[in-house]
Amino acid sequence: MSSNETARTADVTPVVARIWHTLAGLGDPERAVAQQAYMKSETPFRGLTSPELAATLKPILADWEPPTRAGWEQAIRELWDDVAYREEWYAALALLRHRHGRGWLDPELLGLLRHLITTGAWWDVVDVIATHPLRDALAAYPDEIGPVMRAWARDDDLWLRRSAVLCQVGRKAQTDRALLLDAIEANLADRSFWLRKAIGWALRDQARHDPAWVLAQVERWGTDLSGLSRREALKHHQHLA
Repeated sequence: MSSNETARTADVTPVVARIWHTLAGLGDPERAVAQQAYMKSETPFRGLTSPELAATLKPILADWEPPTRAGWEQAIRELWDDVAYREEWYAALALLRHRHGRGWLDPELLGLLRHLITTGAWWDVVDVIATHPLRDALAAYPDEIGPVMRAWARDDDLWLRRSAVLCQVGRKAQTDRALLLDAIEANLADRSFWLRKAIGWALRDQARHDPAWVLAQVERWGTDLSGLSRREALKHHQHLA
């Protein structure tokens, strides 16, 4: 670990210091360059593959027991806000999804999730947040979080809108279709690739459970639905198109 990295660990929670210390010096510099270019990231990579990072974090996560909710959120924010390598963001997401945090996936978490989404502002981190902790929190507290998702679907921030569209991916029969339709219809006119792709992904996911319902919505929207969203929605059900 360099002297700069040693100084960096001086005033953070122990789990963050351990993660920084463990990651220091790991990775492949050539892969790191390629990863940064592929992800169009201003933040550099260390050059770890996803399996390598998961294996590196596994013993740390196994030992970690956040003493309080505040301590859990603090560790996530420290990794996130003082990021030097993008793998640290991925480590923050691992802490966010840690088993000890499952009881804290509730409306109170939305402030943190909003911060991570709006500052992360890229698909590799936003989609993990939307389709895991945000989805699970919504499932547990639909009456409280559903209205917030409707507000996010109309927010000025692109990534909050994408999150509102994607926050039920994987819920299958438990999907709140009214919420899904509201989030999609609030963004039908948006020409952003990221919104059009998200709409298609959300519909394609729902089509695995009820393709006829998805087809009915696609036909109802007609040309208001972008070609990209339509193709994605019907990707595995071309016989219905």
